[in-house]
Amino acid sequence: MENQSQQPQPVNSPSPQDILSFSGGENRNLPKLPAADKSMSQWQEIIKQIIEFLEKLPDYLGGIFNNNKRGLINLLLILSALVTVKVVIALLDAVNDIPLLQPIFELIGLFYSLWFAFRYLLKFDTRQELSQKFNSLKQRSLG
Repeated sequence: MENQSQQPQPVNSPSPQDILSFSGGENRNLPKLPAADKSMSQWQEIIKQIIEFLEKLPDYLGGIFNNNKRGLINLLLILSALVTVKVVIALLDAVNDIPLLQPIFELIGLFYSLWFAFRYLLKFDTRQELSQKFNSLKQRSLG
């Protein structure tokens, strides 16, 4: 088998008559472009619509907030509580990584628990005092 190389021939090569028709008077078959002022007016219309939308956006968002105020506030509180819990956990992990600080805090907690038990839980009078303090705190908190 023999390789035959063919040279590519241009498909739409302009003839001298075509070139003359572009510069001459026979331009009826050419597509016409829209006038420049028409395309500018379309762009101006689009920009005008965008500006109107941006002007109405604060009112639209305010309406959404006013209609869903309670739900949005609850969502915001839940998200802030989650962020707070994550930050507290990260802080406790950072503190626990410091040598000797974790055992010291555990000892402090143990001694405070022992003091609380001896102070408020052994005798009847001190248990009554603790109950009164708890009830007054509950009354002030809940109303």
